[in-house]
Amino acid sequence: MIHRDLGYFFFGVTLIYAISGIAINHNEIWNPNYIIKGKDISVKPVAKENISRDYLDSLITAHGERGLKGFYFPKAGLVKAFFKEGQIVIDYSTGEARIESIRKRPFFNQINFLHYDPGRWWTYFSDIYAISLALMAITGLFIVRGKNGLLWRGLILALAGLTIPIIFLLFFR
Repeated sequence: MIHRDLGYFFFGVTLIYAISGIAINHNEIWNPNYIIKGKDISVKPVAKENISRDYLDSLITAHGERGLKGFYFPKAGLVKAFFKEGQIVIDYSTGEARIESIRKRPFFNQINFLHYDPGRWWTYFSDIYAISLALMAITGLFIVRGKNGLLWRGLILALAGLTIPIIFLLFFR
Protein backbone atom coordinates (compact mmCIF):
# COMPACT_ATOMS: atom_id res chain seq x y z
CA MET A 1 0.00 0.00 0.00
CA ILE A 2 2.85 2.44 0.81
CA HIS A 3 4.59 1.50 -2.43
CA ARG A 4 1.44 2.09 -4.49
CA ASP A 5 0.47 5.37 -2.82
CA LEU A 6 3.96 6.85 -3.06
CA GLY A 7 4.09 5.78 -6.71
CA TYR A 8 0.84 7.59 -7.45
CA PHE A 9 1.78 10.69 -5.48
CA PHE A 10 5.24 11.06 -7.03
CA PHE A 11 4.20 10.06 -10.58
CA GLY A 12 4.60 13.60 -11.99
CA VAL A 13 7.90 14.44 -10.34
CA THR A 14 9.29 11.05 -11.37
CA LEU A 15 8.54 11.85 -15.02
CA ILE A 16 10.04 15.32 -14.63
CA TYR A 17 13.28 13.96 -13.16
CA ALA A 18 13.44 11.13 -15.73
CA ILE A 19 12.94 13.38 -18.78
CA SER A 20 15.16 16.20 -17.56
CA GLY A 21 17.80 13.71 -16.40
CA ILE A 22 18.04 12.23 -19.89
CA ALA A 23 18.18 15.73 -21.38
CA ILE A 24 20.92 16.88 -18.99
CA ASN A 25 22.94 13.68 -19.55
CA HIS A 26 23.45 14.65 -23.19
CA ASN A 27 24.85 18.18 -22.82
CA GLU A 28 27.62 17.33 -25.27
CA ILE A 29 25.18 17.01 -28.20
CA TRP A 30 22.62 19.69 -27.36
CA ASN A 31 21.80 22.44 -24.90
CA PRO A 32 18.72 21.23 -23.01
CA ASN A 33 17.92 24.69 -21.64
CA TYR A 34 18.43 26.99 -24.61
CA ILE A 35 18.12 27.05 -28.39
CA ILE A 36 21.15 28.92 -29.73
CA LYS A 37 21.13 29.93 -33.38
CA GLY A 38 24.14 31.61 -34.91
CA LYS A 39 24.82 33.05 -38.29
CA ASP A 40 27.73 34.85 -39.86
CA ILE A 41 26.89 38.23 -41.33
CA SER A 42 28.75 41.06 -42.99
CA VAL A 43 28.49 44.68 -41.94
CA LYS A 44 30.15 47.79 -43.28
CA PRO A 45 33.58 48.25 -41.66
CA VAL A 46 33.55 51.14 -39.21
CA ALA A 47 36.06 53.01 -37.08
CA LYS A 48 36.03 52.22 -33.34
CA GLU A 49 35.13 55.79 -32.44
CA ASN A 50 31.94 55.53 -34.55
CA ILE A 51 30.63 52.53 -32.61
CA SER A 52 27.87 53.67 -30.29
CA ARG A 53 24.70 52.35 -28.69
CA ASP A 54 22.66 53.82 -31.55
CA TYR A 55 24.88 52.17 -34.19
CA LEU A 56 24.68 48.75 -32.49
CA ASP A 57 20.97 49.07 -31.75
CA SER A 58 20.18 49.80 -35.41
CA LEU A 59 22.45 46.91 -36.46
CA ILE A 60 20.72 44.30 -34.30
CA THR A 61 17.29 45.68 -35.19
CA ALA A 62 18.13 45.23 -38.87
CA HIS A 63 18.71 41.54 -38.11
CA GLY A 64 15.42 41.04 -36.26
CA GLU A 65 16.73 41.38 -32.71
CA ARG A 66 16.01 44.00 -30.08
CA GLY A 67 16.83 45.24 -26.63
CA LEU A 68 20.49 46.26 -26.69
CA LYS A 69 21.82 45.78 -23.16
CA GLY A 70 25.42 46.86 -23.54
CA PHE A 71 28.70 46.36 -25.34
CA TYR A 72 32.43 46.28 -24.83
CA PHE A 73 35.67 45.81 -26.74
CA PRO A 74 37.17 42.44 -25.69
CA LYS A 75 40.31 42.93 -27.80
CA ALA A 76 41.66 45.14 -30.53
CA GLY A 77 39.41 45.14 -33.59
CA LEU A 78 36.41 43.48 -31.90
CA VAL A 79 33.24 44.72 -30.30
CA LYS A 80 30.86 42.42 -28.47
CA ALA A 81 27.29 43.55 -27.85
CA PHE A 82 24.54 41.90 -25.85
CA PHE A 83 20.87 42.21 -26.60
CA LYS A 84 17.73 40.86 -24.97
CA GLU A 85 18.01 37.36 -26.39
CA GLY A 86 21.55 37.01 -27.66
CA GLN A 87 24.81 38.61 -28.67
CA ILE A 88 26.80 39.83 -31.64
CA VAL A 89 30.57 39.91 -32.11
CA ILE A 90 31.85 42.23 -34.81
CA ASP A 91 35.30 42.62 -36.28
CA TYR A 92 34.71 46.28 -37.04
CA SER A 93 37.79 46.63 -39.23
CA THR A 94 36.76 43.84 -41.67
CA GLY A 95 32.99 43.89 -41.19
CA GLU A 96 32.83 40.18 -40.36
CA ALA A 97 30.33 39.45 -37.62
CA ARG A 98 28.54 36.60 -35.88
CA ILE A 99 25.11 37.08 -34.39
CA GLU A 100 23.64 34.52 -31.99
CA SER A 101 20.11 34.39 -30.69
CA ILE A 102 19.45 32.56 -27.45
CA ARG A 103 15.94 31.43 -26.58
CA LYS A 104 14.68 29.27 -23.75
CA ARG A 105 13.94 25.75 -24.94
CA PRO A 106 10.21 25.20 -24.31
CA PHE A 107 9.31 22.54 -21.73
CA PHE A 108 12.91 21.41 -21.08
CA ASN A 109 13.99 24.77 -19.65
CA GLN A 110 11.20 24.59 -17.08
CA ILE A 111 11.69 20.97 -16.01
CA ASN A 112 15.49 21.34 -15.93
CA PHE A 113 14.98 24.30 -13.59
CA LEU A 114 13.42 21.88 -11.12
CA HIS A 115 16.15 19.29 -11.70
CA TYR A 116 18.86 21.83 -10.85
CA ASP A 117 17.22 22.52 -7.43
CA PRO A 118 15.81 26.07 -7.55
CA GLY A 119 15.58 26.71 -3.83
CA ARG A 120 15.19 25.66 -0.24
CA TRP A 121 11.56 24.49 -0.41
CA TRP A 122 12.22 22.42 -3.52
CA THR A 123 15.24 20.91 -1.72
CA TYR A 124 12.96 19.77 1.10
CA PHE A 125 10.46 18.33 -1.36
CA SER A 126 13.30 16.61 -3.28
CA ASP A 127 14.63 15.11 -0.06
CA ILE A 128 11.20 13.71 0.74
CA TYR A 129 11.00 12.40 -2.82
CA ALA A 130 14.44 10.73 -2.51
CA ILE A 131 13.44 9.06 0.76
CA SER A 132 10.22 7.92 -0.90
CA LEU A 133 12.17 6.44 -3.80
CA ALA A 134 14.28 4.48 -1.31
CA LEU A 135 11.11 3.25 0.39
CA MET A 136 9.60 2.26 -2.95
CA ALA A 137 12.78 0.40 -3.90
CA ILE A 138 12.78 -1.51 -0.61
CA THR A 139 9.04 -2.25 -0.54
CA GLY A 140 9.18 -3.22 -4.21
CA LEU A 141 11.45 -6.11 -3.28
CA PHE A 142 8.65 -7.72 -1.30
CA ILE A 143 5.62 -7.19 -3.55
CA VAL A 144 6.00 -10.38 -5.58
CA ARG A 145 6.28 -13.68 -3.72
CA GLY A 146 7.40 -17.13 -4.82
CA LYS A 147 9.87 -18.04 -7.60
CA ASN A 148 9.55 -14.60 -9.24
CA GLY A 149 10.04 -12.83 -5.91
CA LEU A 150 13.03 -11.94 -3.79
CA LEU A 151 13.94 -15.56 -3.08
CA TRP A 152 14.97 -16.38 -6.67
CA ARG A 153 14.37 -14.27 -9.80
CA GLY A 154 14.00 -11.02 -7.85
CA LEU A 155 17.26 -11.64 -5.99
CA ILE A 156 19.15 -12.29 -9.25
CA LEU A 157 17.78 -9.10 -10.83
CA ALA A 158 18.42 -7.03 -7.68
CA LEU A 159 22.03 -8.24 -7.50
CA ALA A 160 22.54 -7.61 -11.23
CA GLY A 161 21.18 -4.10 -10.78
CA LEU A 162 23.58 -3.46 -7.89
CA THR A 163 26.53 -4.86 -9.85
CA ILE A 164 26.31 -2.35 -12.71
CA PRO A 165 26.95 0.82 -10.63
CA ILE A 166 29.67 -0.99 -8.67
CA ILE A 167 31.45 -1.92 -11.92
CA PHE A 168 31.28 1.68 -13.11
CA LEU A 169 32.66 2.93 -9.81
CA LEU A 170 35.51 0.42 -9.84
CA PHE A 171 36.57 0.74 -13.47
CA PHE A 172 35.48 4.15 -14.75
CA ARG A 173 36.11 6.49 -11.84
